[in-house]
Order: sequence, then structure tokens, then C-alpha cells
Amino acid sequence: MSVTSLDKDFDSLTLTLIADFTAPVERVWRLWADPRQLERWWGPPTYPATMEQHDLTPGGEVAYFMTGPEGDKHHGWWRITSVNPPTSLEFTDGFANPDGTPAADMPTTTVQVLLTETDGGTRMELRSAYDSREQMERMLEMGMAEGLQQAVGQMDALLVD
Repeated sequence: MSVTSLDKDFDSLTLTLIADFTAPVERVWRLWADPRQLERWWGPPTYPATMEQHDLTPGGEVAYFMTGPEGDKHHGWWRITSVNPPTSLEFTDGFANPDGTPAADMPTTTVQVLLTETDGGTRMELRSAYDSREQMERMLEMGMAEGLQQAVGQMDALLVD
């Protein structure tokens, strides 16, 4: 598995995942930039994603849902704040109601993705920042750390295509 570390920092209210891939930066970037490839890894294996909207430009939006093993649907959204292909992406990530509107009772997360070239390929740093310790604890109790590890763990197989 490509995930080399997962750090929960309650002082800085961040969850940082580091993954190393043997593919070039441009190839790893396509896993974010191509909605059909993003669908194949965003979400744990038992909760595949369907991207309904995918606009990776500043101010753009991504709308998706994940389908659980029982057919249950879990909607989410991103609001893109900055993008610098093929090395960085920043967005706000949140839960959505079935009609796609943001779920006001659920926390949002600020996500930063950095892709850097290494001798062996690409290092991806995925940092999720929370507004409060309570928010971070709630997300971790919901399985955010495990789900993120499982999701990113699916990227390796896609990079050999």
C-alpha cells in the first residue's frame, strides 16, 4: 500500500496522510483531475463514488455521492479554493443532503493536496484541517482516518493502467 503515514495532530487540528507512488506527478494528478478516475478511488472500497459534477477551477464545485453496500447513498461536495495543476489542489469538503445542498448540521473540512516529485515517483500529502477539536473528533469517530487510508490505498492499482 502506498500510504506511508497518517498523523492526527490535535494541537494543529489536522489529519495528514502521506502516500508515495512510483508514478510521475502528472499521472497521479490525473487521478484527481479526471472524474472517471476519481470515482474509482474516492471513498472506501465498499462505498464507491459517483461524480455528478467536477469543476477543478477556483470557485468550481465537485458534487458526488458514495453508494454503500446496502444501496444507501451518502452525498458530498467540494468548493475549490485553489488549483495549480499538476502539483496542488485546495478545497472545502462537506456533506450534502440528498438534493445536493450542503448539510448544515455536519462539519466541513479544508483539504490541501500537494504532489511533489521524488526519486521514485511522487509523494502526495493530503492534509485535512478542522475548525475545532470537537469537529475533528467527530470526523474521526465517523471513521474518517480509516476511510481515507482505504480510499488512497486504491490509487496504486489505478496508476498501473
